[in-house]
Amino acid sequence: MQKHSLRKTGLHLAVMAALSTPVLAQADLIADSQVKLELRNFLLERDFDGATADVGSWSQAADLQFVSGYTATPIQFGIDASATGAYVFDSTGDDGSLPYDSLAGETAESYGRAGATLKFKYGATELTVGDHRPHLPVAWDDTTRVLDTIYEGAVIRSTAIENLDLTAGRFWQLVGRDSSNKEDLALYRGTSGKRSDGLDFVGGTYTFPKGFKGTYFYGTLNDIYTQQYLALEQTSGLSNGMKLKSEVRYFDNESDGKEYEGDLDVDALGAMVTLLAGNHMAALSVQTIDGDRPFPTLDGYVPQPALLHWTTSPFIMPDEQSWGVRYGYDFKGLGVPGLKVLARYTRGTDIDIAGGTDESHSERNIYLSYEVQEAALKGLKFDLRSISVDRSWADDYEEYRFITTYSVNF
Repeated sequence: MQKHSLRKTGLHLAVMAALSTPVLAQADLIADSQVKLELRNFLLERDFDGATADVGSWSQAADLQFVSGYTATPIQFGIDASATGAYVFDSTGDDGSLPYDSLAGETAESYGRAGATLKFKYGATELTVGDHRPHLPVAWDDTTRVLDTIYEGAVIRSTAIENLDLTAGRFWQLVGRDSSNKEDLALYRGTSGKRSDGLDFVGGTYTFPKGFKGTYFYGTLNDIYTQQYLALEQTSGLSNGMKLKSEVRYFDNESDGKEYEGDLDVDALGAMVTLLAGNHMAALSVQTIDGDRPFPTLDGYVPQPALLHWTTSPFIMPDEQSWGVRYGYDFKGLGVPGLKVLARYTRGTDIDIAGGTDESHSERNIYLSYEVQEAALKGLKFDLRSISVDRSWADDYEEYRFITTYSVNF
């Protein structure tokens, strides 16, 4: 309780400081502000083979975001705000997208959230306190359902050093894609029922000459796990305008402090080579999980796309060895700008689960998207996704998603 009181006190003081600033200093704060509204219609159908009941849902969301400018003061500041909400037209079972009452067997008719972020800037360094939608190796915003994941915390980012992007901070609460309420962070499918008092992290990315880039992050979900992330990436030019992108990503996870979820020691190593040729993209990848437990992720269906084989049925099971192939095409090469397709197949083997040591699964994805190019409908986008999952230890399923989004800036 004391920590929550300190956070609220800090936010109140910051708001009072903003209100006491002269009106002239606040001019840029208003003049440079932006308002964005995104409407998202989300349809999901998941049909199982076997005894597992089919699930699905149809919902409509609105995401209103206000992004302010900065005051014309030595230490600049501003305030952002957002309000998100969703209405459920229809739902069958729990598909992991929406708030679901397992006792009543019902999905909520509607849900939403609202929040704000104070931001302070000095030179090339920015501090933000409040709501965040991060894309960091240790904490990721899930945009794959009708509402996004939102983290509450404080983040400082600096690009003051040339070619170096540094980030550090702490997230103390999170609201998952299927919830209205912020909660303390915990391990997904944890068994202790205990939650951490925060996720602390620090890291950065350095861009070297000749298309080489390195990233390192260290995170601690206090009293549950520590996580180190190292990634190396290089893009090389080939003949005829083609490019070759090579990536290696490594995670090292270990238990921390009071070890609320017991001993945890899981590593993940992945590598991918991608060929970019005009409107074509083709890639080959491999990934290995080393540990007798699944790769740890945050409660609230929080994804981990920094893993090369993160998919609908992620390849993160104990001792899983997986490989993947993917192909993408941009139809602007055929005179249809805005139309894109991505096909991907991933297979994992040698899984130690459900009493067996040789379980396997595979997933096939076909994503087709079209962004309308006409000026009158600018911001309108359609996504059709076909997903097929085969598992040796559970029922297989086919899943379809149809997402319509419309974004407008005021």
